[in-house]
Amino acid sequence: MDDDSTRQAVLFAELCGRPVVAEFDQRHGSSDGGAILLKACDERLGLTARLIESIDDRRQAGKIHHAIGDLVRQRLYSIACGYPDGNDASRLGSDPIQKLLCGRDPVSGEDLASQPTLSRFENAFDRADLYRMGIALAETVIERHRRRLKRRVKRITIDLDPTDDPTHGAQQLSFFNGHYDSWCYLPVAGFLTFNEEAEQYLFAYVLRPGNATASLGAIGILSRLLPRLRAAFPGARLRVRLDGGYAAAELFAFLERENLEYVVAIAKNKVLERRAGRLMGTARRLSRQSRSTEHVYGECRYAARTWPHRRRVIIKAEVVRHPGRDPKNNPRFVVTNLKASPRHLYEAIYCARGDVENRIKELHHGLEIDRTSCSRFLANQLRGLLTAAAYVLYQELRLSAARTAYRRAQVGTLRENLLKLGAWVQSSVRRIVLHLPASFPRFHDWQLIAQALGAAPA
Repeated sequence: MDDDSTRQAVLFAELCGRPVVAEFDQRHGSSDGGAILLKACDERLGLTARLIESIDDRRQAGKIHHAIGDLVRQRLYSIACGYPDGNDASRLGSDPIQKLLCGRDPVSGEDLASQPTLSRFENAFDRADLYRMGIALAETVIERHRRRLKRRVKRITIDLDPTDDPTHGAQQLSFFNGHYDSWCYLPVAGFLTFNEEAEQYLFAYVLRPGNATASLGAIGILSRLLPRLRAAFPGARLRVRLDGGYAAAELFAFLERENLEYVVAIAKNKVLERRAGRLMGTARRLSRQSRSTEHVYGECRYAARTWPHRRRVIIKAEVVRHPGRDPKNNPRFVVTNLKASPRHLYEAIYCARGDVENRIKELHHGLEIDRTSCSRFLANQLRGLLTAAAYVLYQELRLSAARTAYRRAQVGTLRENLLKLGAWVQSSVRRIVLHLPASFPRFHDWQLIAQALGAAPA
């Protein structure tokens, strides 16, 4: 670790009846000893290797000190371990676990790159690099689940969901968005659900300008995804599930041209509200009788002016009641080409997309995917992609935790309970030893996860 002007020790004179000195002098120690699990997840997926292969390194060979693969791994693993700020590299560069994750000897290996080097790295990417990295991310996820599920996939549900990424500086393509009432980017995240599994697997994260329409780029994302899904899962039915911002004529035409099942919300308008009038009357009567929220389901055939033909629209006529407030009419509409009953389509199929919001919250709060403070738009897209890749590693970790209490744990819980382990690292010619706390209370679960990722008892 580089020396600095701050003292490396603090003294509590009488805290425990005698002086307690805390010295930050353990050069072969790390607070991320459990992060070796992420390395095992990466080896199983081959994720960082595929990302690195997609990058065109245009640096001058004689001036290169850190290989492009080392920089990708350093940035990705630091984000995964809870260090999204590149400034942390000033101390993390000598961390033995971080060096081990990047393929260097944890004790005698050269320190990792500095913050200025990482900043130049983030700003060196062009659109073609980022496009290929996005494809590599999607193909890695698809291939992993093809190997995991083999021919047992009958249906794949594709969810695209926009989210806001507030900006607080002079970031390129940051615009004011009236819906979110802030200056922001408007990225879109894509997820895959296999059969009736509870997990939605992230396959795409595309940064967009803050004034983008919700549907911008959706057809492009789907056009690149569909042939890869069909090649990997030739017998599976493909279903697309979207919120109201995507209900554009060109998107419906694309979905039908591709023979996809779809369930897409649509904003209310005067025509649809008239169609829902009788159902809303029934919902109001039921709500007056029960003094609680009531909803009634129905359907109609509807065509907007830009549509070439009428489509099936599911109607949810709802009256919402909260204590101390007047009842509120809340009609909802969903366009679909499926044939199930209106209630089943809305409650069991469309509403299931709500769990995607939990995945997006993990990206924001667990991995800080909105740490897009670079001035260049493409540099911020790179940060988003690396953070998305870190999330894919956590989803693989969650799969490996199927026999433990962490099979549904969120990113923050996984990191705090399984990765944030104090470790003293020893390295010799024959092996590397991580000395972890003997009193670690989650040892059994950690060991089960490690074995699921290919470890054997030492």
